[in-house]
Amino acid sequence: MTLRFVGIDPNTGGEGSPTVWVEEESADLVLQGEEADELLQALVGSTQWVPGHKTGIPAHERVIRIPVRMVPILREACDAAERASAEHHDVR
Repeated sequence: MTLRFVGIDPNTGGEGSPTVWVEEESADLVLQGEEADELLQALVGSTQWVPGHKTGIPAHERVIRIPVRMVPILREACDAAERASAEHHDVR
C-alpha cells in the first residue's frame, strides 16, 4: 500500500490534524479528521439520506469533520485520485 500525501490542515498546531492522502493502488481518498461530536453523529445516524437506505452508522465507519479551509486540499486529492485511477485502469 502506498499513500500519496496531499495536504494537512494549514492551521495545524503540530499535533493531530485533519490530513488527506490518496491510496495509490485503489485511488481511494484517505482522510484523518476530528471525530464528529455526539449531536452531529446523532443527526447523521438518524436521518434517511437516501430513500430505502438504512439509517445508522455502521460499527466499521466513522463520521469525521474536515474544516472548510481544507476544500482546496480535497479538490487536489480528488484530482490525484482520478489520475491514479486512470493510471491503474480502475473500473469502479
